[in-house]
Amino acid sequence: MSLDELKARLSELNNVNRAAAILGWDQQTMMPPGGAEARARQLGTLSKIAHEIQTADETGRLIEDAKKEVAGMDYESDDAALVRAAEYDYEQATKLPTDLVVAIMETTTLAHEVWVEARANNDFEHFRPMLEKIFDLTHQMVECFGYKEVPYDALLDQYERGMPTREVKRLFDELKQELVPLVKAIAENQDAVDDSVLHRSYPIDKQREFGEKVVSAYGFDFKRGRQDLAVHPFCTHFSANDVRITTRFDPNWINPALFGTMHESGHGMYEQGIAQNLDNSILGSGTSLGVHESQSRMWENIVGRSRGFWGHFYPELQALFPDALNGVTVDTFYKAINKSYPSFIRVEADEVTYNLHIMVRFELEQAIMNGELAIKDLPAAWNAKFEDYLGIVPPNDAQGVLQDVHWSSGLIGYFPTYSLGNLLSVQFYDKAVQEHPEIPNEIARGKFDTLLNWLRVNIHQHGRKFTPQELVQHVTGTSIQTGPFMRYLTEKYTDIYNL
Repeated sequence: MSLDELKARLSELNNVNRAAAILGWDQQTMMPPGGAEARARQLGTLSKIAHEIQTADETGRLIEDAKKEVAGMDYESDDAALVRAAEYDYEQATKLPTDLVVAIMETTTLAHEVWVEARANNDFEHFRPMLEKIFDLTHQMVECFGYKEVPYDALLDQYERGMPTREVKRLFDELKQELVPLVKAIAENQDAVDDSVLHRSYPIDKQREFGEKVVSAYGFDFKRGRQDLAVHPFCTHFSANDVRITTRFDPNWINPALFGTMHESGHGMYEQGIAQNLDNSILGSGTSLGVHESQSRMWENIVGRSRGFWGHFYPELQALFPDALNGVTVDTFYKAINKSYPSFIRVEADEVTYNLHIMVRFELEQAIMNGELAIKDLPAAWNAKFEDYLGIVPPNDAQGVLQDVHWSSGLIGYFPTYSLGNLLSVQFYDKAVQEHPEIPNEIARGKFDTLLNWLRVNIHQHGRKFTPQELVQHVTGTSIQTGPFMRYLTEKYTDIYNL
C-alpha cells in the first residue's frame, strides 16, 4: 500500500529531523564555542538530506496515491490526518530550493554563537552582519513561498498555520484598548506591591531542587525528560519519550529559573502527552507555536502564579529558603511574584506588560520585511518602540535588541505566537474548569492531574492531527478571543492592586 510506503518514508524524514534537533540542543547546552563551524556543516548536511527526502518526486507520488486510500476514512482518523499534513508539508517544502534551505541552516547555526558573544559584550555591531544575512535569506524564502497580502504572512504561517497578519493586528488592537488603561491604573498604585523579597539570596542548588519538584508535581516526567542550562531557555524534543527543557539561574532573584522551569515544563508536557502511536511520524509534535505557548503560559502563570498554588507550596519554599523568606507572609510573596511594572527583558515580564513586549517585536519585524527599516537602524528603532509601548528605554542593547535568541535562529514571525498563546491559555483553562469545577481547589491542594489529563485528552494527544484553528474550535467552540484573557487579567490585578 502507498500509505504504508509513505509512512515509512516520512518516518525516515522524521528521524533525520530529530537527529538535527539533537545537534541543535547540544549547541545551546554543551557544545564549546569553537564547534560552531563544524556544527553548521553537520546541520547543513542533515537539512539537505531532509529536504531532498521531503521534496522528492517519489514523496509526491506516494502522497497522491495515499490520498486515494484514505478518501473514505473519517476526517479525524490518524491516517487521514497524516496524509493531510504530508501534503501540506510537501507543498511548502517544494517551494524552496535545497541550497536556500542549507544556507539558512548553516547561517543560523553560525549566527547563534555570534549572538551569544554580542549579547555578552553588548555589541550589536558584532551581530549586525549576521542579522543582515539572516533577513536577506528570509526575504528570499518569503519570495519562494509567496503571500496573499503582506510578506509577513508567509513567515507567520510557518508557526501559526492559517493565521494572517491582519488577524494578529486586529487581536493586538483589541488588547491595547483594554491593556493601556489597566497598565495606567496599576502604575498609579505601584506602592501597593513590594517585590524586594524576590531579590534576596536564593542558592542555585535549592532553586533547582524546588523548581524540578514543582514541575514533577505538575506531571513533567523526568524519566522521559531532563533539564539543563542555556543562555536563553527553550524546550526541544527528540521523541515523546525524550523531551529536554532548559533554564537559567540568578542567585539573587528567584523568578527567572523558577517560572522559566514552569514555563518550559508546559511545553515539555505537551510533547510528552502526544499519543505514542504518533511519536515516530510527522504528526508527533505540537500543532502550532500558539497552542504550544498556551501550555507553557498556563502552567507558568494561571497555575504557577495563582494564589491557590502558593497557599500549598509556600511553606515548603519558605522552609527551603529561611534566610530570604523568614517573616514574609504568603500574601506578600504572592503579590511580589505578580508585581506589574515596565521592564526590559521579555521572558521576565509580568502578565500585564508581557504582550507589549510582543507588539514591539511584531511591528519591528514587519517594518524590516516591508523594507521600511534597515538592520543598522534596528537598535534605535527598538528603543523608540520600547519607550512608546512601555515608557522606558533600555540602557544597552543586551537588555534591548539583543536579548532574544530568535532572530539568530532565523525565527522571524515567531513572536506573535507568544501573545496568541496567552489568549489561548485562558480559553483552554476556562473550558477545563467549566468541565471540571474542582480544578482550582485541587491546585490549592497541590493536585494537578485533573487539569493535565484534560489537556492530554483534548490537546496533547492529537499532536499535529488538526490545524490550530480546527483544534481551538473543537476544544473551545470558538476562535482565538481577547475577552477571556482580559477578564482574567483585570480580575487578578484588581485584587492585587486594590484597583
